[in-house]
Amino acid sequence: MPIVRFQTVSKYFTPESYALQEVSFDIDPGELIFVTGPSGSGKTTLMRLMTCEYSPTEGEIFFNDSPLSIIRPHTVHQHRRKIGVVFQDYRLISEMNVWENIALPLYVTGTKESDIEQRVTDLLNLIKLPDKAESFPSQLSGGEAQRVSIARALASAPEVIFADEPTGNLDPETSKSIAALLRKINELGTTVFVATHDWEILNNHGDVRQLHLERGKITKDSKVGKKPAFPKSEAKNQSAESEESKQTASDDDLTPKTATETILETTPQDTPVKSSSTSWWKRWFSKTQLDSAEPSDDASDHDLAGSDSATEETPQKSKSQSSSITDDEDNSDSKSEKSQTTTKNTQKKPAQQATEKTTTKADEKSDDSSKQKSAAKKSSATSTKKK
Repeated sequence: MPIVRFQTVSKYFTPESYALQEVSFDIDPGELIFVTGPSGSGKTTLMRLMTCEYSPTEGEIFFNDSPLSIIRPHTVHQHRRKIGVVFQDYRLISEMNVWENIALPLYVTGTKESDIEQRVTDLLNLIKLPDKAESFPSQLSGGEAQRVSIARALASAPEVIFADEPTGNLDPETSKSIAALLRKINELGTTVFVATHDWEILNNHGDVRQLHLERGKITKDSKVGKKPAFPKSEAKNQSAESEESKQTASDDDLTPKTATETILETTPQDTPVKSSSTSWWKRWFSKTQLDSAEPSDDASDHDLAGSDSATEETPQKSKSQSSSITDDEDNSDSKSEKSQTTTKNTQKKPAQQATEKTTTKADEKSDDSSKQKSAAKKSSATSTKKK
């Protein structure tokens, strides 16, 4: 059963303007396919139709044998999680470092912290950039930024990777390394769909199936070199398994594994890479979303230790609080005594001032009477002399 099927799909924007006309093809699980053609031939439209960004004007698109036309708007995000998209212009968030950009899809889906650290570590090793975990997009070269974009597309273990012109902005040598990385991801079990017009890449991977688009129509489908669902190395390992394991194997065990799941099994890391910079997740997501996943054993032990230390510190805190209360009471008593003394002083001052005023007035009156007596004596003496 093909994982993706386009059945006579056409996409019109206006009656005179169209992107695709009666396009039909199948993509098998674990297949690597190159879609070629000049700019404007409809390569990006294929990606937007697969992710339900566009709806076909005619025809039907099937994903895992289920028509995309029955997907309701509120469940589109669930379908898009099955398809990892790699953009030509990288689309990295500039305010986040490499580690946070890769971990973003995992935080959105509520993945446990321990699983996020392990998966991001594996992806950094896959793209060979473990030393760039703390770097920001502005500090990366074009090839490094595209590798980070590929790792982010793989973070949620999608079933299909659609790379839209992944080497369009890169030099030839870097383009070769990106193409080799995408092929390695395909060998790990993920279906990879690459839209490109880089003829050098196509010549270097001539054994890969190629679809050629011209003016919205498929003019060539090579259908050569289909990739098996499992790499050859995995097939040999499966043939070497014991008979007992073959008898007890379930149908789920035979399902092709995605690249991220295979990486987690084949390259475990003892010390996951962590981001030491200020986390942006607490700003962008509510605490309930971050805590929705079950806490790890280490986290629970840490919480228990924290509660014990808090219990031990309680008596000391109560003592310090009681001593501070006593000091406050002493300070309040001394303040009240000072206020009472100040009040008494203020009450005494008006009385003293009144007494002083009364004494001054009495002195002035005695002076006036003495002056009047002396003047009377002088006048009597003058009248005597005249007689």
